[in-house]
Amino acid sequence: MFLDLDKTGVPMKQVYTLAAALQKDPKKIASVQALTLNASKPLLGLKGTHGLYASPAWWASIDNCSMPLLTISGTIQRVYVAGQDSSGKNNAIDLLADDGRVHTAGIYVNDKADIAMFRVGCLVALVYALDELKDQPARDGGINHAEIALEMAVSLAPVVAIDGVG
Repeated sequence: MFLDLDKTGVPMKQVYTLAAALQKDPKKIASVQALTLNASKPLLGLKGTHGLYASPAWWASIDNCSMPLLTISGTIQRVYVAGQDSSGKNNAIDLLADDGRVHTAGIYVNDKADIAMFRVGCLVALVYALDELKDQPARDGGINHAEIALEMAVSLAPVVAIDGVG
């Protein structure tokens, strides 16, 4: 487990782990790995620097911190449907972090019923693996990477009132 929910100070539920999601969809592993290995698509997919996606070597690179991780936490300011088809369920949130910055993140759940837990004022914690992409460098000259959600948790109740909610 990458998120330490005991340190949040509020009751939280872990609603997503990549490991559980991959158990439900093992074909995803094969398709991501195939794109990494496809030399005819040099600008698409993961580079494989830290091992093939979801392989034992890949998980080891996460566990031993050779692959960078990004942890984001904050209170939900907005819950909405991102993308062109606005008829679906909410799939995105804007989080206000302690440093005052707003982060946009997807909603990741292993059980679709947990989407209802994402409400304005709730605390969210999310950890990503930052895996290098084949297409390098990034526009800013740095490392171009995919943010792969490893875990997500949400508070059981709102922790702050935002615009009279909570």
